[in-house]
Amino acid sequence: MKLSIVIVSYNVKYFLEQCLSSVERAVDGIESEIIVVDNASSDGSGEYIPRRFPRVRWIACKENGGFSHGNNVGFSHASGRYLLMLNPDTIVTREAIHRSVEFMDTHPEAGAVGVKMINKDGTFAMESRRGIVTPWVSLCKATGLCRRYPKSRLFGHYYMSYLDKEQINPIEMVSGACMFLRKEILDKIGFLDEDFFMYWEDSDLSYRILRSGHKNYYLPHPIFHYKGESSIKSKLRYRYWLYSSLQIFFRKHFPLYHILSYIPLKMVVALLKLRIHYANPLIHGKDWEKWEEAPKRFIVLGSAEAQEQIKSILKANKQTREHLYITADETTQPQGHLSVDNSLGDYNYVLYDCDSYSYDRMIALLQQTPGNTLRLATYSTKSRVIITDEGTVYTA
Repeated sequence: MKLSIVIVSYNVKYFLEQCLSSVERAVDGIESEIIVVDNASSDGSGEYIPRRFPRVRWIACKENGGFSHGNNVGFSHASGRYLLMLNPDTIVTREAIHRSVEFMDTHPEAGAVGVKMINKDGTFAMESRRGIVTPWVSLCKATGLCRRYPKSRLFGHYYMSYLDKEQINPIEMVSGACMFLRKEILDKIGFLDEDFFMYWEDSDLSYRILRSGHKNYYLPHPIFHYKGESSIKSKLRYRYWLYSSLQIFFRKHFPLYHILSYIPLKMVVALLKLRIHYANPLIHGKDWEKWEEAPKRFIVLGSAEAQEQIKSILKANKQTREHLYITADETTQPQGHLSVDNSLGDYNYVLYDCDSYSYDRMIALLQQTPGNTLRLATYSTKSRVIITDEGTVYTA
């Protein structure tokens, strides 16, 4: 077996469905297996996904043991020479999968490989490559110096943003959202450290790979990442888990850094916990994490059948603003939304019919309008579900 794809999922069945659809298309021609480890989801994933994807190996955990534990369960069942640790809130391309496997084949020194991740608005995701975290690097990240001076090796090391994102480069830390791994190395250095419930487990593994004498690489082949839909939506909760896990990372690999940062990080974690459990619910009410969704405007490209279904779904979900419907596919209108004469800024989403456009083409087109107000949405006639960012899913 050449490649084992391991996906850990928790209450994101429609994002997982889309991810699996893209994976099945992307691995064509590669001897592969797909393993999904479900962390005790309560959204019906266990009934829905195996029925839609019979070739996927479904492993249901009785409780949520965390991201590291879920991946380790998947790794233990994998038989591939290479492993792909993949988030369910991603859309992968054939280019990224095939070129990464080819790179691993021809570069035996590569222990882990990451790829070019694209944000929901077509911009480059800075976390596609990262450097080893030290108190100085953390300070540059926290104060925004790394974004203010991205080309500086002194200030920009957190994202290694001084490297050309269109070139292959050795890096230090690979993102666990899409991380190709050489299984024989993991068999020697161990799987993910389960002390990390969420976040920094990829940095820990990347660092251990470097210490084993191998290299980590960044490849400029794109995938799409919703970023965060597979975890807790609240930014406060994200920061809480991020800083809690950073303490573990420092304690494990850099004892001096741990001593220096212990009190500041403890204070940050305590304040975040106070805000999450007491301050915000008291000030904003128990539903403080929910938000009111404003009406959206869509540019819809796809078959006539898909458009009629989409019209019905948007109407049912009270998305009644004027939308632009274009009967098109990858052959008749290969430039997709770039061919639209109307101002793209008047719309919130470009909604592609997945049967009319390949995921590779969608992502390639989205990259040509980076930073635009237009974001990617997708529709499948098989599931009759519209997927947008921010966890929003529209169904009939």
